[in-house]
Parts: sequence; structure tokens; C-alpha cells
Amino acid sequence: MEDFQKAQHTDYPADAVSQGLPPLGPVLVKLMKGVVYREDNEALWQDLMLLEHHARDYVLVIGLDLILNEAEGFAYLHQLEKDEALPGKLPRLVQRRPLSYMVSLLCVLLRKRLVEADVGGEESRIVVTRDQMAEMMQIFLKDQPNEARLLDQIDATINKVAALGFLRRFSKESQAFEVRRILKDLVDADWLSNLNKKLDKQMETYHARTDAD
Repeated sequence: MEDFQKAQHTDYPADAVSQGLPPLGPVLVKLMKGVVYREDNEALWQDLMLLEHHARDYVLVIGLDLILNEAEGFAYLHQLEKDEALPGKLPRLVQRRPLSYMVSLLCVLLRKRLVEADVGGEESRIVVTRDQMAEMMQIFLKDQPNEARLLDQIDATINKVAALGFLRRFSKESQAFEVRRILKDLVDADWLSNLNKKLDKQMETYHARTDAD
């Protein structure tokens, strides 16, 4: 509550630009649109570093928290829950969308690939191909009789994970993707624990549906 009240009186000066501070608006707009990556826009990232305190105060007023990982080079907005220093009841700005079994499975497998790379001392940029992801997923979907249809589903899943911002395709026609490191931050131990229970139920539903087809 105290943090929320302070945020309503942010100290971002009206003449900030004349004082040498970058404008806050572009930084906030970019954060509202999604994840901000240092490698995508170095200039904007530097502005965010200078304005971190002000940006955090502004988004807190509308029930959001700024998550900034300087080491990995990304930042995003997290919806605060009602018990996280929020007075009253604010509408949810960041909507929760349930992930399908296929999308959840691929996210877990990609996170596992990031962890293995870190443990093995590999380069920070992890690249996977469409065929590698298909092979990883087929291990868990090996009972499906229609391989062509399964590959179509895997391609759709890869596109969905890319749309969520967890994969970055190198070019429009490329079959190679960079695994974005934000996935490791979002898919934490609690997320995995809850997911395991959901995956069991979703797997049953998925197999029942495909068997019926």
C-alpha cells in the first residue's frame, strides 16, 4: 500500500528532457506492447535503464510491476495480484490465457534446453531448428498414428510459441529460431509444478481427441 501511494506522486520532472533525461512515454508504450529486449533496441534499453525508477512508479499505479533482468537483457510488465500492495480492485490489464498441451510442452522443453546450455557453459544465444523441436516433441506424442497431421500441429505450435515471444525466427523463411531467455524467467519452479498437474489432464484430453479423429 505504501509503495502504491508513493507511485501516485512520482518524481519524474515535467522538464525532464531539458534536464537531460530521455522522455518516459516511448519507454512505457514499448513496455505496454510486450517484452523489451536490449538486443532489439539498444537506445531504448539505455533509456529504460535511466528511467527504471520512474517507469516502475508509473506502472505501479495501474497495478503492474516492472520486471527487469539486466543480466539477460529483457524487461516486461507483470500484473500484480490483489494481495500485492494494491488497494481496492483494479481491472486486470495483462490477461491470462490458458496454454494448450502442445504449447505448454514445447515451452517446458525449450526451457530445459536453456538450462542445459547454461550448465554446460554454452553460448548465451541458443538456436534450435524446426526439425529439432519436432523431434523433441514427438518423443511425448509418439502414439499418434497420423504423422503428417502431427507435424502440422507441431508447426502450428512452434508458430504460437514464437507469437508469444519465446522464440525468434531469424528470417521469414528460416527454419532456425533463437530461444528467448525470458522463457527461463517466466517458466520457474512454481510454474512447472502447476503445469505438471495440468499437463496430465491435458494429455488425456489430447489423446482422447486424436483417438476419436
